[in-house]
Amino acid sequence: MLIRVGDDRTGVIDLFLAGLLSSVSGALNAVGFLIAGSFTANMTGNISAFADHLAAGAGLLALSFLGLVLAFVCGAGAAGLAIAAGELRGLRSVYALAIAAEGVIVLCLGVLLGLFPEVPQALLVIVLSFVMGLQNAVTSMISRSRVRTTHVSGMATDIGVGLALLVTNPGARADTLPKLRLHSLTLVCFAAGGVLGAVLFGSIGAWLFTLCAAVLLLISVPEVLRARGG
Repeated sequence: MLIRVGDDRTGVIDLFLAGLLSSVSGALNAVGFLIAGSFTANMTGNISAFADHLAAGAGLLALSFLGLVLAFVCGAGAAGLAIAAGELRGLRSVYALAIAAEGVIVLCLGVLLGLFPEVPQALLVIVLSFVMGLQNAVTSMISRSRVRTTHVSGMATDIGVGLALLVTNPGARADTLPKLRLHSLTLVCFAAGGVLGAVLFGSIGAWLFTLCAAVLLLISVPEVLRARGG
């Protein structure tokens, strides 16, 4: 799931990757909102909030939303640099290592929040935005842009375009249906992850980060070992 790249990947592999990672993204995005009132995966909303607050003269608040966007970009950039370096060295496990790094960051964030409940909200949402950017870059690069686990507005657009194609061009059904399945699954899993994340955070608190980290590590560590063994 995290070794095959581009055209070597099957539709089933992409579906599994999209379903699992978009669920984690949805959960972390929901927790970021519950703790700090910010959606760490919603860059469209954050840019809009930045513009609105800047126009209203709330410069400091506007900068906080801009900071989330910059953190997301930095996460994506860090993933891109790491993957490019790994591919130059022929490191087959580079994508799995990137998701493992995400898992470690999320685990550390959970431990920090568990030990110090008064951790600054700004730090929490900035780290979560960095993680969202990292994950979205990894899934985008490994699938050659077929899978984007935090890009909900783009997925909704693709679903609408796909449905229109089914109506206007039935001959495109073979190409359109797999994309519709992938985008629909991503959207549903992101929403389901958000609901489950909010419910679990209300009952287990910071342990939710440990749970998300465990999912990420269970996905990635076996792939790292398999790549090195192969």
